[in-house]
Parts: sequence; structure tokens; C-alpha cells
Amino acid sequence: MAEFISITPSEIDEDALSLAIECLEAGGVLIYPTDTIYAMGCSLKQPQAIEKMARIKDIRVDKAVFSLIFHDFAEIADYTKPMSTSIYKLMKRCLPGPFTFILNANSNISRLMNTRRKTVGVRIPDNQIILRLVERIGCPIVSTSLHDEDEIIKFPTDPLEIFNHYDDKVDMVIDGGFGHNEESTVVDCTTQEPLLIRQGAGLL
Repeated sequence: MAEFISITPSEIDEDALSLAIECLEAGGVLIYPTDTIYAMGCSLKQPQAIEKMARIKDIRVDKAVFSLIFHDFAEIADYTKPMSTSIYKLMKRCLPGPFTFILNANSNISRLMNTRRKTVGVRIPDNQIILRLVERIGCPIVSTSLHDEDEIIKFPTDPLEIFNHYDDKVDMVIDGGFGHNEESTVVDCTTQEPLLIRQGAGLL
């Protein structure tokens, strides 16, 4: 059964945060709030946890399209190929915020995520819970959105309902308050000009 902990984004409980850190560093999979919807994630340095996430999503790990959550831009540079000045300025203007930027990945991604994908989705959410988690574990968090079976609602927003649904699948659920019901805006930055792939909560 998963552990259920509560953390207030505006007033981080360091003891509760440490429990989440321990979960990630032990190879656990947890569910956490972002600035958009709730997501599932694990440490990039824990390959067995990435495989577990793929099983939960019922996909092959080498076919999984997971994003990475970063704490800052310096960390992004360790996992992606150099970007143009215009792309850098665009991302600096939008992040932290409700955006996913698709960038060209370097060899660290294929090695750590067991994938042949040449691109990776990059996020720096405007949520102190997940940002502090990434900062504390010292590496990106592999992330995937939670989807609701209800086609109208689309995304679960109640942490307790999320816990009841995933308590036998993940290792921890973080209650960070009710989530939102709109995904991040996705922008492909691997082409000559940025291309809007999905309009979500973020406005360019």
C-alpha cells in the first residue's frame, strides 16, 4: 500500500519532503502535484523505477514518452543538445511555468532511460513541492501525466481519490491540494521555429 503524505506548497514541511526524497532514492514511484495536473514520477537515476512506471502505464519502457522535470536551466544542459539563443530566451520567459518544451536529447537520455528517442520533453513547473524534490535528489524526475477514466473530467484532481486508485500501484502519493484540470502547453523546439503542439495552461 502506498504512503500518503501532505505537503503545502507555500509552506514546505521538511520532514514530509524528506520522506518523499527517501522514496525516490530507494527506487520508488510517487504521485505529486505540479502547476497543472497531478503526475507520476521517479528518479532518473533509478532504472527499475522507470521500468515500474512503464508497467503501470502498460507500455514498454523503450516506447514510453516520459518527460523530465528539472530544477533549473543548468541541469537541462546536462541532458540536451545545445539550444539556440532564441529558444533559450523563449524558455527563460516561460519557465517556471505550465509548459513542456521538446528539445533534442543527448546521449545521457538514451543511456539512463533505455530509449532510442532523440528528443525529450522538458518541464520546470511553478510548484515548490516538485521543484524542491528535484533539487534535493540532485537529478531530474522522470514524469508522466495522470489521466482519469472519465472522458469529461480527463484528469484526477482530488489527492485522496488518486490515492485510492493508485495505492497498490505506486509507493507514495503527495497531497499538495486539489490539482488543476488542464495540461501544460507543449512546444516543439527541435525545428527551425518553435512549433505549438498542444495548447494547454501556458500562453506564449
